[in-house]
Amino acid sequence: MRPSARSRVLRPRRCARTSLPYGWEVVSGLVDRLRDGDGEFADNQTPPPDEAARGQLLRMMASDAMRAALEDHFGVRLAFQNCHRVAVFRPGAGRAYREFIGARAQILNQSPELVDC
Repeated sequence: MRPSARSRVLRPRRCARTSLPYGWEVVSGLVDRLRDGDGEFADNQTPPPDEAARGQLLRMMASDAMRAALEDHFGVRLAFQNCHRVAVFRPGAGRAYREFIGARAQILNQSPELVDC
């Protein structure tokens, strides 16, 4: 028997919340900021506090299933730049989203030395 669509979404979301608490905290905090403001997006530019948190954030953002589950749960669009910059966008934020994920923005966000940001 195939799992329902709802259970297929709940598994990654529950997994994200319980096994990647730092990543969940970052994304949910950004969603709160986005909902409280009037901008097209909210982003986090604070580096993770340690390597464990960095790993959680990278695993969350690198997984298509996790990202899709979080986008569905929060009703936002997620984006990620090098140097651990995470952003959440309102669903209609086309231009701001395209600029954020573009090559120019990625390059401008990294350090000149191309080392740990």
